[in-house]
Amino acid sequence: MKNAEAKDVGAAARAVMRGQDRAALATRLAGDGTPYASLAMVALDAGCRPLLLISDLAEHTKNLEQEPRASLLFDATAGLDSPLTGARITVLGELARCDDDAALSRYIRRHPDAEIFAGFADFALWRMTVTRAHMVAGFGAIHWIERDALLPPTIEAPALTGAEADICAHMNADHADAVALFARHLLGRGGEGWRMTGIDAEGCDFRLGGAVARLAFSARVDGPAAARDALVALTAEARRKAGATA
Repeated sequence: MKNAEAKDVGAAARAVMRGQDRAALATRLAGDGTPYASLAMVALDAGCRPLLLISDLAEHTKNLEQEPRASLLFDATAGLDSPLTGARITVLGELARCDDDAALSRYIRRHPDAEIFAGFADFALWRMTVTRAHMVAGFGAIHWIERDALLPPTIEAPALTGAEADICAHMNADHADAVALFARHLLGRGGEGWRMTGIDAEGCDFRLGGAVARLAFSARVDGPAAARDALVALTAEARRKAGATA
């Protein structure tokens, strides 16, 4: 795969990953190595690395303690008349416990009901070190993606990561009207009470009840000032579309 193609495929794969709040987790049963699949609620850190908040008592956690290699299947085919025409990506790597307060905060914003579990002694945050991924995006659109194409260093923006919690809190408290406009007019999502749960160099994430949504930026955002400009531009676009449909 040529560099430009790999870059485009990597971006498409990240979009699939970032658009989901859950994945099928495949591990090997401790003892006999039998393949074992389970449901895991996931978030992604600023570098698009999968995060899981899991209990020490869960079978998949016991498995990971013995064999850290695992895979996560992110499925974006829900609602399609023919699911096999949709996109899904299997991410391979190793999972390890992660002591990262910013990553944990990001996970809890993505999954608010997980906050209570985060305080339990038998729950811990785990992060995947990705090795590569396999994406199927419909018939004939099948790619193996190496780590550097899936997770290039340029997707991280440390200054933005440091300001993420404050930006989300500010948007939800002071600009809930803009968040509502994003959901309805840029994402085509109904319902009242959408909240921003995350922002990174490539876009921002939202949640309402059990539904999640992802809004991509038109260009990379490197820090808080650029994020503000991008959000202002998106608000203006959403208001134009709202006016056109009024």
